[in-house]
Amino acid sequence: MPAQQLAPLATDRLTHPCTLDSLDFASTAELQLEDRPVGQERVLQAIEFGTGIDRAGYNLYVMGSPGVGRHHLLTQALAAHAATGEVPADWCYVADFDHPDRPNALALPAGRGAELQRDMRQLVEDLLSALPAAFQSEEYRRRSQELQDEFKQREQDAAAKLGRQAEARSIALVSTPTGFSLMPMKDGEVLSPPQFEALAEDQKASLQQALDELKDQLRSALGSIPLWKREFRQRLRALDADVTQLTVGQLAVELEHRYADLPEVLEYLQSVLADVVEHGALFLPEDGGDGPAADDPRFTRYRVNLLVNNGSGAGAPVVYENNPSYQNLVGRIEHVAHMGTLSTDFTLIKPGALHRANGGYLVLDVEQLLLQPFAWSALKRALDGEEIRIEPTGRLLGLMETVSLEPEPIPLHLKVALVGDRELYYLLKAHDAEFGPLFSVVADFNEDMPRVEGQEMAYARLIATLQQRDQLRPFSREGVARMIDWSARHAGQGDKLSLHLGSLSRLLQEADYFAGTLDSATVEAGHVQQAIDAQTERTGQLRSRVQEAILRDVLLIDTKGRQLGQVNGLVVVQAGDQAFGSPTRISATARIGSGEVVDIESESELGGAIHGKGVMILSAYLANRYARHQPLSVSASLVFEQSYGIVEGDSASLGELCALLSAIGDLSLEQSLAVTGSVNQHGQVQAVGGVNEKIEGFFDICRARGLTGHQGVIIPAANARDLMLREDVRLAASRGRFHVYAAEHADQVMSLLTGMPAGTPDAEGLYPQDSCNGRVQMRLFEWTAMRQQFAAGASAPR
Repeated sequence: MPAQQLAPLATDRLTHPCTLDSLDFASTAELQLEDRPVGQERVLQAIEFGTGIDRAGYNLYVMGSPGVGRHHLLTQALAAHAATGEVPADWCYVADFDHPDRPNALALPAGRGAELQRDMRQLVEDLLSALPAAFQSEEYRRRSQELQDEFKQREQDAAAKLGRQAEARSIALVSTPTGFSLMPMKDGEVLSPPQFEALAEDQKASLQQALDELKDQLRSALGSIPLWKREFRQRLRALDADVTQLTVGQLAVELEHRYADLPEVLEYLQSVLADVVEHGALFLPEDGGDGPAADDPRFTRYRVNLLVNNGSGAGAPVVYENNPSYQNLVGRIEHVAHMGTLSTDFTLIKPGALHRANGGYLVLDVEQLLLQPFAWSALKRALDGEEIRIEPTGRLLGLMETVSLEPEPIPLHLKVALVGDRELYYLLKAHDAEFGPLFSVVADFNEDMPRVEGQEMAYARLIATLQQRDQLRPFSREGVARMIDWSARHAGQGDKLSLHLGSLSRLLQEADYFAGTLDSATVEAGHVQQAIDAQTERTGQLRSRVQEAILRDVLLIDTKGRQLGQVNGLVVVQAGDQAFGSPTRISATARIGSGEVVDIESESELGGAIHGKGVMILSAYLANRYARHQPLSVSASLVFEQSYGIVEGDSASLGELCALLSAIGDLSLEQSLAVTGSVNQHGQVQAVGGVNEKIEGFFDICRARGLTGHQGVIIPAANARDLMLREDVRLAASRGRFHVYAAEHADQVMSLLTGMPAGTPDAEGLYPQDSCNGRVQMRLFEWTAMRQQFAAGASAPR
């Protein structure tokens, strides 16, 4: 294509300022606040859809860069939805008396869980007073005494019967402290052993036979006594159970009436009643001692573990868990040390974020979630199974651990909103098959908004909203205009406004600070500029060091004269929240060869994939333009001089092409100009990022060495609309001391750098010899001929 000599951009094209005419107010104090986020309509629609559809799997993934306001907007939107939602149920864990290691979960209407907890505590206290009183009553004493008398009479009747039989055979039944004993008698008197031995043999034999026979009867009679005692104990326990049941039943009547509308609670109360009847002795004082206290560990079985209390809630809960570990997410079972061992019970079950958010909304940072062991799998398992199951982490690892519990799972019904960046979303979408079905709704935050008619006023209202939210001084119209200009610069495009609310809020606060130091009632444009300059200065040490190295010729950068195969490229260095531009020398060498272009950065493994692609495009450009009908007889190398880190991106490919063409055609290049831009196979210059920083970075070096009026920067024409340059750069340009050029094709750039026309090919594709392209084409013709001669000489017979 024919290349026209580029003219510098007019000064008014070097920035796209906000005009005061578009701002119809004196200060932000007059503006109506924005009740909806500016520029995030798509996000609001996604959140509305995700919270409105009551179906499994429609959880949200909220993505955008940090600081764009993801958490604030999401929480605000969820709170608005939650305010109209139902208050979810309370959840409690209670004892399962048949399976102590498997506590039961109870759901109660909001607020009634705490009520049940208080009632059960009161029930224990009432039983501690009522049961001892019942067992000390006259009725109980009378009935128990009747039982004792009945069984004592049985023993006496049996003993009397046996005694009469023994007496008839001259044998005495004697009661001793150790039981009953049989003794021989004569004439109604018990014989001592010597007296018994003194009897005639026939008398002794008769008495001994009677003794043996009666011993068997005595043994038989005594054998019935344990059975009678067991029967006595059983009947006494039945009496105790009757008394206990009557006492507990009287206390439970009120509870059963209070919870008549909750069948599961009634079932639990019945199980409590049965267990108290079975273990009523726990409530009685020990012999001679005081009765147990209500907090005695033996009564833990009757407590209620109120896991989630929504009694004070108004609407559905919105929970943000900033540390989503496994236990913080699904809950945990704590243990206590006692006598050197660890023990637990159902009252030591603690809730997780899923419990607290059940029936509402749970917000999690996906990056923090993925960093926690087992947490991501536990969340997916809970959402997929629609239940919360508390399991010790040791069990997940298959490790042996102390005895623990298996609490009944709690049904789960909530919406989860993950907050993260786009890269994590795409990685999860590609590599986790469970992620997509569970998180079907994407809320993608805009990073900027179009700067069209009416939007600057909307942005002013956004500034007013943030100003009043943070209780700052009102911003004047001029101050708002300067904030809008900064926003366009921060967005990287002159026709866009940044929606990065974190950076915007910080600048508003810092500008307010500087206004306060001057006792100004409003924040003016000068205060905003002072805050911007202060931010730049605070993070400017690296920039100053790089510029110092260039000015001291430690880093070699020429800003005047002409050089062969050398051009000033431009790079952007990110230093924390601030970025700055800096020139870098790109050099090339060329010689006869077979068409390869060596990228030294890639060969040394310091070049990224995109940079390597840009170098390959240069080879394609050379072959397409100069070697369509002949071999490309060149071997070249490209390098970023004094670059010791990774080089990535293709924004320097235009500069690399210029250095390469200079080396091939022996075309010296103007060093007072710097170049940035990407190039395609046809030589068209393509847009790049960071043009403002790159221009200002080269300007700072040129100004430090002295502006000559010949210095400037060449940028892609597509980036001209993105220019939001500093005032000092615009001032130098208006005085003709510095220039910015916008190029559409590599020919324009080469013409500007060499001072020669690019040249237009004739019908045979030949360029004029006094043109840039002609010089390059002629050199390649020469190298091709030389290569053919070398080849012919090598193949000739010797």
